[in-house]
Amino acid sequence: MALLLALGLVLGVFPIMGCPTVLCLLAALGFRLNAAALQALNNLATPLQLALLLPLNQAGVCLCGGALPAGGSAGGRICVAALHAVAGWACVCVPAGVLLYFGLILALKWRHVARYSRSVSASRRWAGRARPSFQWASAAVGSSPSGSCAR
Repeated sequence: MALLLALGLVLGVFPIMGCPTVLCLLAALGFRLNAAALQALNNLATPLQLALLLPLNQAGVCLCGGALPAGGSAGGRICVAALHAVAGWACVCVPAGVLLYFGLILALKWRHVARYSRSVSASRRWAGRARPSFQWASAAVGSSPSGSCAR
């Protein structure tokens, strides 16, 4: 569950449109995860992907040490911007995804421990004592709980 959530969110914010779908499908096949759930997370992360396009591009520009070239064709500038965004994604989102994965593992373990301790304490509450019986449980078969209903 933690791997599914972490991969779905990290791959869902990949800055090149259309690539997260392919990446999520490959991750689902590679890690033997539920492909439909991973694609659903990918689609849920689309607004986050759009919101992170420019910040990831700026992070990539800082990492690569240069702004977009002023001259050249529009296609070349778009490719350079896409490479900057992918570099920013690799340096920001991948480590954040690793932290998210381990954080989710801890949260799910704590949830499991809390749920288990509640069930154990409830079972220990009745240990050594007879469980309460209900009056209607000992009534004859075919009679109502109050015993006053005629057939």
